[in-house]
Amino acid sequence: MTDAEPEGELPLDPDIEVEEVAGVAARPLHLRWTAIGLVVAGGAIGTFARYAIAQAIPAWGGIPVAIFAVNVAGAFLLGWLLEALVRRGEDHGGRRAIRLFAGTGVLGGFTTYSTFALDTDGLLQAAQVGGSVLYAFATVLVGAAASVAGIALGAALHRSRVRSV
Repeated sequence: MTDAEPEGELPLDPDIEVEEVAGVAARPLHLRWTAIGLVVAGGAIGTFARYAIAQAIPAWGGIPVAIFAVNVAGAFLLGWLLEALVRRGEDHGGRRAIRLFAGTGVLGGFTTYSTFALDTDGLLQAAQVGGSVLYAFATVLVGAAASVAGIALGAALHRSRVRSV
């Protein structure tokens, strides 16, 4: 196949559409205003939701349970979302827009590694070493398990949808 006929060939960069490869250097996804806008809009929503939850749920024994809950829920939802999207087809068009807005934007703004790190440090500074270690390990381990559970749910829902068709 020649460069003028990209049908059937996959681009090297997954963020470039196959149709864009034909002789023209495509603008990378991270430099496209539409993609940036989707991530920014979603990020604003996710960040606001996290802030609202953090204000509504007080720390328990010094442990920031709101941030723990947000990170675990976000890991679950991101696992589910990405699995659901990948099982529906290639990452372009509407699926890419959903991934950028909901995944990178909303859930990226909703979850927070920086606040998790600051909270862990705050617990250490307050001489709550046990709480700090528990919080750190629980967030990582439960978050990983939640992500796997989200992926499993996405796969199960896909199998259920395929069977019913």
